[in-house]
Amino acid sequence: MSAYTLIIAASVLIILSYFFNLISKRFNIPSVLLLIITGILINQAMGSMSIGTVDWFPYLEILGIVGLIMIVLEAALDLKLEREKLPVIGKSLLIALIGLVVATELAAAVIYFFIPGFDWLTATIYATPLSILSSAIIIPSVANMAEEKREFSVYESTFSDIFGIMLFYFLLTLAGPSTGSEAIGGFVTGLLITILVSAVASYGLIYIFQNIKTQVKTFLLIAILILLYAIGKQLHLSSLIIILVFGLVISNSHLFFPEFLKKTIKPESIKTLYHELHIVTGETAFIVRTFFFIIFGITIVLSSLLSIQVILVSVIILATIYGLRLVLFRLFMGKDIFPTVYIAPRGLITVLLFFAIPKELQVEQFQSGILLFIIIATSIVMTWAMLRANKKDVEDEVLEMLSKPDEEAPTTTD
Repeated sequence: MSAYTLIIAASVLIILSYFFNLISKRFNIPSVLLLIITGILINQAMGSMSIGTVDWFPYLEILGIVGLIMIVLEAALDLKLEREKLPVIGKSLLIALIGLVVATELAAAVIYFFIPGFDWLTATIYATPLSILSSAIIIPSVANMAEEKREFSVYESTFSDIFGIMLFYFLLTLAGPSTGSEAIGGFVTGLLITILVSAVASYGLIYIFQNIKTQVKTFLLIAILILLYAIGKQLHLSSLIIILVFGLVISNSHLFFPEFLKKTIKPESIKTLYHELHIVTGETAFIVRTFFFIIFGITIVLSSLLSIQVILVSVIILATIYGLRLVLFRLFMGKDIFPTVYIAPRGLITVLLFFAIPKELQVEQFQSGILLFIIIATSIVMTWAMLRANKKDVEDEVLEMLSKPDEEAPTTTD
């Protein structure tokens, strides 16, 4: 295909993605589900036109990494740390952490007992990507929900991403030549170094960039953040924390700059930088998310979803996911848990971590259809829950409107 054909195709896909966002806001259908379906249709069209196969994974990996950074940064910029929100933050952190660990062990048990060739540690490594919520799907999909439920979902998915990535690479360390105590020691040391680097980088970048007067500085800042993330990953650090901490510091600068440091900052410059960064990250996340999920849809082999083993293992894992969430939400959230309890899609992180499993730990008997089945099924369940919640909200509004005339009808006396 010519360069102009590729440009036309990319432009059409971006325009389609914009309309998918409008559909998502109107009908509460996750736009990423529409993007995946678009990718599947493109794949079918490419097959019918006898277009040769393309190795999409390098593009998928790069888009996924950049998309993850942009999505977490966008989420962090939206999170306001206020005293009245501490209960929501605490509950979301607790549910994300417990849900990740228990869901991973349950999924590992299913993989260990139903698929031959696995030992327990390898099964746990395979189960971890399947247990992480997708902030790439959740954050844009919950924009129209009630504020408290929306914030809970954003916090939960962000915590799940961070904890899940940390757990995955910790398990890879355990599977390596190091002893258990060495792996734990290395993990704790790496976490402390990451937190220290995050704090220093956040304060340093804000101090430097508030004094830069040139027009082109927002993408320079993003490039530095991506550089820090990539270097951190090369050093086996939990570098997503750097992105999260920076976003939280710049969006809550009044909390993170004590009195003795407030003299060194320029509130108006930081506010301007925050707004510019918010716009750029939102736009970039939109573009990256568009191409990531369309390419992911192109890579899906529909025939892999028809295996009896794929269906059996996937359905059991799905049952453990939603059964666990029902228990945790009833325990920590009370009765008002709909539709939040069903907002548990798997997506970008799941794909990235699955392909990051080293060759020496890969098990041929594990069918990639399980991954695809769970990603698609959890997105459909979330779509159903949000559509049902939207329908209930409409019905409540209609009932409220019908009841108003009776309540407001003037009384007359003879």
